[in-house]
Amino acid sequence: MIVAHTRSFTEISFNPLLDPVGEGPFAEENPEREERLQPGVLLKPKPKTRKPSLYKVLLLNDDYTPMEFVVHVLERFFSKTREEATDIMLHVHRRGVGLCGIFTYEIAEMKVNQVMDFARSNEQPLQCTMEKE
Repeated sequence: MIVAHTRSFTEISFNPLLDPVGEGPFAEENPEREERLQPGVLLKPKPKTRKPSLYKVLLLNDDYTPMEFVVHVLERFFSKTREEATDIMLHVHRRGVGLCGIFTYEIAEMKVNQVMDFARSNEQPLQCTMEKE
């Protein structure tokens, strides 16, 4: 078989991702194929993007942090309404831990740091952690 010198090997090699069975580079001319592919143009498949892992931001109960402070933290850093914040605070108080929100790693880490810094600056022992969902 003779191949023109102007074509590279990759231009004439069979790519199963681009050509269905029976439509390789040496198959008979097919009008449908001509509409889909242009000779000499390689199409790279788009790389598949993965969804980022999500992390739960959790508040832990302690015997010293005032309930109103916890409600304020939930309103300020997690944009909870007064009612939502109160429900979460009571859940933390009764069960020892409560979910503040689910975020990507960077956002979860930032929220944990903000809450911990705010608690320390207000001399509160409130603990905030994150764990993979």
